[in-house]
Amino acid sequence: MAKALIGHLNSDLRDPRLALENARLRNRVAELESLVRRLSEENDTLMSARAAEILNSDAQDLQPA
Repeated sequence: MAKALIGHLNSDLRDPRLALENARLRNRVAELESLVRRLSEENDTLMSARAAEILNSDAQDLQPA
């Protein structure tokens, strides 16, 4: 069993195409994780700005004329 696992884990070392594909996929995953992080930060910024707009407009509506 251990021999089968070791062979499975090291299979990309014997096949350069598989190693190249694994590296490409790891890079793509890293790019997508970075994009998700950036979009999440951008979304948080936009949500904060929108919340401030809503609070300011509500405060203006409550002030006596």
